[in-house]
Amino acid sequence: MIRSVREWAVARFTFFVGKGGVGKTTVSSAYALHQAAKRPSRPVLLLSTDPAHSLADILQTKFGDVSKRLPVPGRLWVRQLDAEKQINSFLKTEREEILALLNRGSLFTGDELASLLDTNLPGMAEVAALLGIHELLDSKFDEIVVDTAPMGHAVRLFQMPQHFARFLDVLEAAASRDVVLARHFGGRVPREPAVERWSRMVDRVEGALSMEGSKLVLVTTPELFSLNQAARSAASFQDARPQNRFAAVVLNRVVANQTNCPRCQRRWKQGQSARRFIRKHFRDAELFWGDDPGCPILGVEALRCFGAHVFEGKRLPSSIRAKPAKVGRGAKAPNYFGQLERGPEGPHYPENRLLSQSFAQAAWPPLISPLTLTLGKGGVGKTTISAALAYHHCKFAASESVSICSIDPAPSLDDVFAAEVGGTLRPVLGDRKLRAAEFDAIAEFQQWAEQLRTKLDQAMTGEERGIHVDLSLDRKFLLALLDVVPPGVDEIFATFGILDLLKEDGRERVVIDMAPTAHALEVLRTPDRLLAWARVLLKTLAAHRTLPLARDAGVEIAKLSQRVWELSSILRDNKRCQIVIVTLAEPLPDYETRRLREALRELRAPLGAVFVNRVLMDGKGCRRCTLVREWQAASLASLRKQSGEIYVAPEFETAIAGATALDKFTRRIWRPA
Repeated sequence: MIRSVREWAVARFTFFVGKGGVGKTTVSSAYALHQAAKRPSRPVLLLSTDPAHSLADILQTKFGDVSKRLPVPGRLWVRQLDAEKQINSFLKTEREEILALLNRGSLFTGDELASLLDTNLPGMAEVAALLGIHELLDSKFDEIVVDTAPMGHAVRLFQMPQHFARFLDVLEAAASRDVVLARHFGGRVPREPAVERWSRMVDRVEGALSMEGSKLVLVTTPELFSLNQAARSAASFQDARPQNRFAAVVLNRVVANQTNCPRCQRRWKQGQSARRFIRKHFRDAELFWGDDPGCPILGVEALRCFGAHVFEGKRLPSSIRAKPAKVGRGAKAPNYFGQLERGPEGPHYPENRLLSQSFAQAAWPPLISPLTLTLGKGGVGKTTISAALAYHHCKFAASESVSICSIDPAPSLDDVFAAEVGGTLRPVLGDRKLRAAEFDAIAEFQQWAEQLRTKLDQAMTGEERGIHVDLSLDRKFLLALLDVVPPGVDEIFATFGILDLLKEDGRERVVIDMAPTAHALEVLRTPDRLLAWARVLLKTLAAHRTLPLARDAGVEIAKLSQRVWELSSILRDNKRCQIVIVTLAEPLPDYETRRLREALRELRAPLGAVFVNRVLMDGKGCRRCTLVREWQAASLASLRKQSGEIYVAPEFETAIAGATALDKFTRRIWRPA
């Protein structure tokens, strides 16, 4: 029974969730600044649990995993959780207790288990977020505003307390060896203090995620793909926790008024349709919206004004429509403006220079390697570019087939192919050479666990008496472990999924539509981590080679290790793998693209082309569209300095969905002249 969290905590949580790229960080920051100014006596914390943090970018200041107070009206602190730091801190305190319990419940020694625990594990971002939330329950803050990871991993965060509780059941099973033995010999063993302590921690976080006063706020935009994923997310959150409801929906980047500009008029109609969609699908939620000023909203003052606009309905001031010259002034941030001309008001980008001097039309590129991975910040159009690459190659190379698979936990291949895409590869767009699938890591894990559970039932039998107690309890422990969905399930089973796809005919091309940046990088790191873990496991199992189960497990791990080694090699071979980066000509995606490229270099990954998506190529339009082009030109100037092969994809009037739209999309591409 979960006690009321008010017995422990004062802070209330407001979670901002949404598809990548909808402006979740902008809206959550604006809300936190607005709340701090509105209630100046109450301390507010703005917390990022997204491993690909952009809070510091948008606030134009520097901070990390320590709460830092901002010099703004009210009492506002900011913090970006560091997953590795959170996990290491937890293990430093709890390591000995975990090892003692696991040692008691398995055939491995404490030293053997310590080696496994010391191996880097994938999928720790959600665990770290859970630990961070628990740490803040007794904090001084009246409200904690949480900028979460993109949608799929935000859902995982809300599932974590349940998974963690199941893991505690495993530890209980581990400790039950002493209970069974004590009963066998007439004694009694009390419940483990560590398990009791961790259970209370899970209960508290569970309460914080569900408590009255805390709320979920959905951020979306009027685009069709964003709205569709918003509707799907409602079901996902309620599956994770039935009592979850969105208290509010923020419809961001809306053109609020009719205009003579054709582009803005289309977007005005899109906004009207989006409001009807939200009222239909989120009837109980309060609806807010934020106008699109035509420029990014960066810095404390602009965000505070935007917060008052969204959450109080105040008019968006004209001062928020900043020219590129005002970005990063006085801040240690990437310099967008080194190549820009200087005028009386500072550096600026001459209007229409992008069209008249910079780019020439090009041909859409073919897939040049067996494996192509598409990476980038959430919401930049990775799925669209992935689908376009696959679609075009099927037309370009008639003798080759292409399989495209999304490993994003919140996939949208359904939308771009305008058809239901399931977990098994099957033809799309009426083309037998083009197959698509959306990978469900949890379903794959559960299927694998069921197969392993059957094998364990066959391999481990015995009665609870004499020497057979150990074998029976090992079986109980391992079966309990299979009921736990590990936090790294996306990364681990995505690795297995890629391996399975690469077993196809050598003429097959494989395109992987990756999760947003931080989790995509975790997938790329996973093969090496699995190899390290396999080495430790094989060494550990060697000490128990007299047991048939240990021998069988060793053989299977050795086979898996060989396959993972092959994938690790492919991911570093530019003849067999290419990594395509997708970004937008905007400051925040540019910041993240810089960090992504640096991380890929450290991984020695084969970098391919960079696609800059949704660029306005038409020089005509209103003041808002002119401002958009100025910002895009500034960002493109920055990207051209840091990147090699660049393709520029134009903004389309409608969503890219179906064969006709993909065909039109792949006929229009530009490259720097």
